[in-house]
Amino acid sequence: MGDNLFEGLPPPSHHQHLEEKENEEQKHEGKKSNDQISFSLKKSSSTNNKEASPTPVLKSALKRPKPSEPEAAVQEKRLRFKMTTDASETQVIEAMQRIASHIKNPTKFSKASKLAIQLVQAGSVKAGTSEHFFAILEAAMSSTASCTDSSVRGDYHSLFTAAQDAAECLNKKQKNQLTVWTFRAVMANDFLTDDSFVFSKTASKLKDEICSLPFATEEDDIDEAATLKDETETGNDDDAKQAIVSSAEENNKDESDPFGLDALIPRSGKKDDRTKGKKDATTKSRKDDEEDTKRFLQSKREALISCLEIAARRYKTPWCQTVIDILIKHAFDNVARFTSRQRDAVEKLWASVREQQIRRKQGKSVSGKLDVNAFEWLQQKYSTEKISIRHSVGASGDRRCQQWLG
Repeated sequence: MGDNLFEGLPPPSHHQHLEEKENEEQKHEGKKSNDQISFSLKKSSSTNNKEASPTPVLKSALKRPKPSEPEAAVQEKRLRFKMTTDASETQVIEAMQRIASHIKNPTKFSKASKLAIQLVQAGSVKAGTSEHFFAILEAAMSSTASCTDSSVRGDYHSLFTAAQDAAECLNKKQKNQLTVWTFRAVMANDFLTDDSFVFSKTASKLKDEICSLPFATEEDDIDEAATLKDETETGNDDDAKQAIVSSAEENNKDESDPFGLDALIPRSGKKDDRTKGKKDATTKSRKDDEEDTKRFLQSKREALISCLEIAARRYKTPWCQTVIDILIKHAFDNVARFTSRQRDAVEKLWASVREQQIRRKQGKSVSGKLDVNAFEWLQQKYSTEKISIRHSVGASGDRRCQQWLG
């Protein structure tokens, strides 16, 4: 027992091997735990970064949510404006009658004309209300203020421009009268503008209207002379004519039936009376149409003459002079389309324009300065120029280019 002290003990190499193995296992476990810790730390940091970064927003989420049906109805009611009035025909007629009574007053003309324009824009002028709307226009033209007055000029222009949209509801006679009123209220006011383009455009329209007139006849001159007479004289003449006609008819009856036998002869029947009545109605309507056309032409000629006079008053404005010269010259060339009194007016206008043209060429004008417009300056310049047919080659007209042209 004393000899073998290390009996039953493992060898020293095996013990070292076990210790080394245990140390290695411990190191391996420590490294593994460190890896797990680092992985957990990385995982936690990544989760924290994910939580910190905002989630991507979809486009559909950015859209405004659709409101419910009652909310949508409330929004539509808030945004919708009521442009038309749901008024009955009787209410529209009453409104038109009130407007017609107030539009004669120059101080109330602006407001009344705007109300009439609103009725046209709302579509209230129909076949049943056209007569009352025409009464508004008639009252406007019978106002004490002129339609070219500076205080109501724009309102007249707007009213009769808007009235063109309701012209379909008027009859032929009313349309003709509206055309004449449009010349006085729209075309005449366009000549008082400060826009040269509008002035030139209106002058071209007036020239077209002059060309559309038929040539005046002796009957037109007679009718014009008859209208110039006083109402009392015309009334007395009408009474005398009626008395003469009635006496002549009685004499013809006495001469055709001196013994009164026509009453004893039986008539052919009701059929002849009906045909005779129809013929009388057709002839009467035809005569009425002819009278209406004569009045329309006479009123149209007078309106065009007034437009020419208003345009001629703008002759002091330099940029208006050339347009007025051409316009009055055109009217003078078509003077046969006017009646005798109107022909005198056109000739006076042309004489005054010619006189002012001569004064301008002499260096005199209404303002006392040298008043020559661009057209006249160029006309005077090129009247003494020698222009060659070869354009840019030898344009001075001295034919020096023939030497090298051969």
